[in-house]
Amino acid sequence: MEKKYNWFKVAETMAELQLPANGLAEIHVNGKKICVAFANNALHACAAKCPHAGGPMAGGYMDALGNIVCPTHRYKFSLKNGRNTSGEGYFLKTYPVDERADGIFVGLEENNISNWLK
Repeated sequence: MEKKYNWFKVAETMAELQLPANGLAEIHVNGKKICVAFANNALHACAAKCPHAGGPMAGGYMDALGNIVCPTHRYKFSLKNGRNTSGEGYFLKTYPVDERADGIFVGLEENNISNWLK
């Protein structure tokens, strides 16, 4: 079943996001906290909290391989698929990002029960 998304504009341009030196920031998308990260010349979006102990992902850093690292216990996650790359078995929720001519958008999955029944 193909995932369906509702797209929300988060900025006009990358500069508007004002990412700090670590390339990570927490933003609000339709009332939901999301962490955005600039890595490998692309913008990524993931859950604001680490799935292990709830550490704030925007307080972490990016490693040399482009993984986001939680500041609490240094668990590492791929921004491409959310897989834990340091071996603990957790998954970090990721969200699609679409950079368009009219701005930068983050997709949140539709959670309508009728989609689950398809």
